[in-house]
Amino acid sequence: MAQKAEQIVVESAPRATRGKNEARRLRQTGKVPAVLYGGKSGPITLSVNTKQLSAILRSPTGHNTLFQVNVAGKQEPAIVKDWLVDPTTGTLLHVDLMRVAMNVRMKVKVPVHTFGEPAGVKVQGGVFEVVTREVEVECLPSDIPTEFRLDVSELMLGKQLRVGDLPIDAAKIKLLTEPERVIAHVVALKVEEEKPAEAVAAEGATPAEPEVIKKGKKEVEGEGGAEEVEAKAEKTEKPEKKEKK
Repeated sequence: MAQKAEQIVVESAPRATRGKNEARRLRQTGKVPAVLYGGKSGPITLSVNTKQLSAILRSPTGHNTLFQVNVAGKQEPAIVKDWLVDPTTGTLLHVDLMRVAMNVRMKVKVPVHTFGEPAGVKVQGGVFEVVTREVEVECLPSDIPTEFRLDVSELMLGKQLRVGDLPIDAAKIKLLTEPERVIAHVVALKVEEEKPAEAVAAEGATPAEPEVIKKGKKEVEGEGGAEEVEAKAEKTEKPEKKEKK
């Protein structure tokens, strides 16, 4: 399904000052620090609407969602390239936005979802395992897939489905992940062999060693922890230049 960047607009404003205090002030007003980079223009620091960015990250297309970022009345197509979330509160702390040229192919990672009940589980009593949950592809921004869906209902015991089995339109999308990588398979249920009675008795007679619990440095919680993560984000706001294709 093709995406249209003009369907979603994210409001932003230039950000002149940096630091923990400024970042905390922005979050209190419903905004989050951001950097917009890529393309022919240089990186610029912004503050963007937190609710709009959070909604994008929670959407079916997630970080591959195309949108227009409104900078001083000028709209530029972009995607979310990276983001930081406070591990304690779940608050969005910082985002990196990348400009997108609609006529230039780009590399993205697309989630893989399976559906159906494998025959190897239903009939043969095997165990279904998902090994690979996303694949990397190259395509135009408007051709970025929301997801890849793979029917596993015919999967038998000892068999697997690989990346090369994905339904990909080769005319629009180039697969970068190796085709032989396993996506999902059905394996036999492992049954632990019963130990002889003598071995069980011997184990019971051996006194167990006391468990040693190592305590690490307690994580900083609350607003202070958020500020530390934000400080790290501020130090790396200017992403490394990427090689031009």
